Order: sequence, then structure tokens, then C-alpha cells
Amino acid sequence: MSGFRHVVVFRWNEGTTVEQQEDLARRLRALPDAIPEIAAYSVGLDAGVNATSYDFAVVADFADRDAYLVYRDHPAHRAVLDEFVAPITKDRAAVQYAF
Repeated sequence: MSGFRHVVVFRWNEGTTVEQQEDLARRLRALPDAIPEIAAYSVGLDAGVNATSYDFAVVADFADRDAYLVYRDHPAHRAVLDEFVAPITKDRAAVQYAF
């Protein structure tokens, strides 16, 4: 095992704007500065290539499971989830795995 990966995808509520998604992406991209356990972090809006795709994705890498748990429970992460993700989320799917 060389790391621990968290992948999450979202479908947004009807009426969620591109501006809301871009604002969320900016806020998420700021998290590595606040949470040193994040080894790599990628977020983005769906490119619109496939009609059945989710709207937004986050891929985060960590040294191990414990580092992921620090991120998961970190107040800066929780604040983004509570204030910006939860109000616009229709559906969410996630997976975590060692790699």
C-alpha cells in the first residue's frame, strides 16, 4: 500500500448554478492549505461529455487511513460541507480505498 484515496461525486439540486459550483471548487481547493494531511487534491465540475455523469467530483489522496480521517473530521472541511455542499446536494456517492 502506498496511500489512501477518497473519491466522491455529487449530483446537485435543480437550479444549482455553475457559479455555485465554481465557488465550491475554490473553497475546496483551499483545504490543502488548512489540512496538511492532504497529499494530493483534485476537484472539478463535470465536463458534460456523458449525460449520465455526476455533476462534480473530488479526488483526495492521503498517506493512510488515519490521515483521511483527520481530513474527514477537520473543522475547515466540515464547514465547507455544511455551508456549501449540503444545501445544493441531491445525491452523493463516495468510495475510499488503499492504493
